[in-house]
Amino acid sequence: MTKQTGKINVTTENLFPIIKKFLYSEHDIFLRELISNAVDATQKLKTLASVGEFKGELGDLTIRVKLDKKKGTLTVSDRGIGMTAEEVDKYINQIALSSAEEFLEKYKKDANAIIGHFGLGFYSSFMVAKKVEIITRSYREDAKAVHWSCEGTPEFTLEETEKADRGTDIILHIDKDSKEFLEEDRIESILKKYCRYLPIPIAFGKKKEWKDGKEVETDEDNIINETRPLWTRKPSELKDEDYRNFYHELYPGQEDPLFWIHLNVDYPFTLTGILYFPKIKHQFEIQKNKIQLYCNQVFVTDSVEGIVPEFLTLLHGVIDSPDIPLNVSRSYLQGDPNVRKISGHITKKVADRLQEIFKNNRKEFEEKWDDLKLFIEYGMMTDDKFYERAEKFALFKNTEGKYFTFEEYRNLIKDNQTDKHKTLIYLYATDKEEQYIFIEKARAKGYDVLLMDGQLDVHFLNHLEMKFKDSRFVRVDADVVERLIEKEDLGESKLTDEEKEQLKEVFLHALPDRDKFMVVFEQLGGDLPLQITQSEFMRRMKDMSELSGEAGMFGTLPESYNLVIDTEHPLVQKVLAEMKKKTEGRISKLLEKIEPLKKSKEEIEKANEGKKDEEVPQADKDRIAELEKKIEELEKKKKEILDSYAEKSKIVRQVVDLALLSNNMLKGEKLNTFVKRSIELL
Repeated sequence: MTKQTGKINVTTENLFPIIKKFLYSEHDIFLRELISNAVDATQKLKTLASVGEFKGELGDLTIRVKLDKKKGTLTVSDRGIGMTAEEVDKYINQIALSSAEEFLEKYKKDANAIIGHFGLGFYSSFMVAKKVEIITRSYREDAKAVHWSCEGTPEFTLEETEKADRGTDIILHIDKDSKEFLEEDRIESILKKYCRYLPIPIAFGKKKEWKDGKEVETDEDNIINETRPLWTRKPSELKDEDYRNFYHELYPGQEDPLFWIHLNVDYPFTLTGILYFPKIKHQFEIQKNKIQLYCNQVFVTDSVEGIVPEFLTLLHGVIDSPDIPLNVSRSYLQGDPNVRKISGHITKKVADRLQEIFKNNRKEFEEKWDDLKLFIEYGMMTDDKFYERAEKFALFKNTEGKYFTFEEYRNLIKDNQTDKHKTLIYLYATDKEEQYIFIEKARAKGYDVLLMDGQLDVHFLNHLEMKFKDSRFVRVDADVVERLIEKEDLGESKLTDEEKEQLKEVFLHALPDRDKFMVVFEQLGGDLPLQITQSEFMRRMKDMSELSGEAGMFGTLPESYNLVIDTEHPLVQKVLAEMKKKTEGRISKLLEKIEPLKKSKEEIEKANEGKKDEEVPQADKDRIAELEKKIEELEKKKKEILDSYAEKSKIVRQVVDLALLSNNMLKGEKLNTFVKRSIELL
């Protein structure tokens, strides 16, 4: 044939600038495209041989990648089907066509493993090359070799050339702005990133070894890929050790995984892969995007959020499907119907595998539950279909270390932990040691307490409250044990309002940060005179705000507690008696002055009840202000007397410190003072 020149059939003169800047977000992807085309050509030849249309020797099918820094070239060579001049014109010059579509239609029953992306994939090479050459010879008998050349414009040349063997060489003349792609280390890292598990051997130079104190090349090809990665093999021919070794190959330095799921689906789509449940060592050691997405063993992405269900982004491993488009953006993948179907199927397979382990070896499942629950809880919160499957094997663990399914636990507690409103109360602790006293009090009443100390447990129990009918979760230190599960109304305190007021001041004075505490009087007859509790609602809102990293309204609120005073407890009665004895004369005299002042104020306010502010006589306003000032001065003196008593009373200090100690709120110097005082009192 004579030398041919012409213009590539494209719809715009601006194709090459677009390719250089915008075709792909990462320029190194050009090498993936060229290697994929080489693999495609080789797979096609193998398919033709298998159906008898190619009768020659296949021979060595290794794809070879070569660098020549002096010439500034990078070459990808294969011994696949090659192309005739007509095919070059059709598949390279006519960008709208794809050889893969035509080939797959003809050999659709035998060509399941073909990538098939001639076309724009090839043109990605112009992102890094100022000139690209193709030297190719078809596998067909008597085919002539041809040479195609283009310098990054729509103009090309096509002519006959000499080539001894079938196959294709793609020669890239690297642009001065892309010299990094002439570095051996850079090319090897790209090959290992995208081509590590391609099905055809890929050689990049020769293996090296140390000899006489320096690194020298050997005669052996440096094959950079594993042509039969683990996920392409049958589970029946693999051992546990094989799965663990592959995991460590993917993630060096990681602990052994908890277990794995081998995916092998051929209908209604093709899907293979291995998903691992990693062991998370630290509370916040969650790493997303550890799943590698492949298309026919070609690496696509490891940014899988939105492609697989969100909770599965916590897993590690490999997913491979020819139904996942290779040359598109993540946003396109997220909307692709095939990807959505695959995503739903993976969710089902994960749930089925967990159910299988639970059913066949519950003991092993329980042993791994503390590590597994992060994944399962996350899945149940973010995927309703997974929740429906997982509620059969998801577990609760109580403070005694026993495990229950949701149904088992409901049956365990329903008789004793249903309150007077017919609500089932799930008691839980978040720290077995810090909440020990409250746990023991609950158990003494015959209640069972769950241990919810996991990373997502606060969020998870909120989710369960929406799912469970007539149920509520209450932390074991959210109230006094008598009120955690209200069975009947507690009796009214027998103290007068004035006695309560005085006790409140005395105990608040002995507390650090008294503004954090709200005093509650109860007639409990329990074993502790004072107890410190924290509102379930407020504490949970703060916990969730902190966990989400967004302070919000609740995250910025200061800590607040209830100081519950058991008016029936002997020590409270003792404090009351001692307080009256030490302050009675002085307090009584003040009260004698305060009461008539309060009465006068009330009479004036009653006389003006219902009036607007401007209708109240100024004399009455002045008199009320005068009475309030006198009452405030007398109340201040009363407070000083009570505070003075509280300051000196060892018993007041002791019962307050006991309450703080039981909540792990007594530390440092105050704890040391408590110990010394305890010895003195003994």
